[in-house]
Formats: sequence, C-alpha cells, structure tokens
Amino acid sequence: MVVMVMDGQGGGIGAAVIKALRRDVSAELEILALGTNSIATSCMMKAGANRGATGENAIVRTCPKVDFIIGPLAIIISNSMMGEVTPHMSEAVCSSEAKKILIPLTQERVEIVGVTFEPLPHMVEYAIKRLIQEIF
Repeated sequence: MVVMVMDGQGGGIGAAVIKALRRDVSAELEILALGTNSIATSCMMKAGANRGATGENAIVRTCPKVDFIIGPLAIIISNSMMGEVTPHMSEAVCSSEAKKILIPLTQERVEIVGVTFEPLPHMVEYAIKRLIQEIF
C-alpha cells in the first residue's frame, strides 16, 4: 500500500498527517512526501516519510502510481497556495485513480457548504481513520 501525502508552503499539514500515519498505521505502509516546494518536502520527510520529492514533475509522475493521496483541499485547486499548486499538479491529483482523502483547509476563496470545521489535529485524526477504513 502506497500513500502519497502532498502539501506546500511550510508543509505543516502534511507533516501532521505523516506523524499520525506513523503512529496509527502499520510501519510497513509506504509514505511518499510530495511537496510543492523543498521546505514542505523537508518538513514531511522529518515527520517520517519513506521517500520524498519536490515540484510539479515529481507530483505529476507520482500521482498515477499510488493507492491513496492525502492533503489539504488546495491540492485539487489550480493556482492555490499562492500559486504553488500548478494546473498540471491539480489535474494530476484529480485524474489519479488513487482514493483522495482531502482535509478541508484552504486559504483560497472556496467554501464547502455542509462541512463542519474542526481544529487541524481533529481533521487529521479523521483523515487517518478514513484511510484505515479504506485499507482494512
């Protein structure tokens, strides 16, 4: 089972997800950290990812090869994260056959009606529970 965690800017959301995955899911799970920039990738690698890569080409090439993609909602919005998520990146995520588990945090001018907003740690825990349900 291969899980891709994608994040940008400082990588804090991705790092929180990876730490929770390492704590709650089998150590045999392969976690790939894909950052829109090197700071995000580095932060996620420090959190315990098996491998990491940075940038558009890495993200576009990796999306079709994974079973799950986890990240903030912004990873499916072109030009989000102050332009870090390129149209090719968001298209690759959306087109991937992987199951996507998105955390509804975004600084973009997007509102998802019907979603209750919780603190980040609660949303990360819920995302991990969903992944565990899908795997087992």
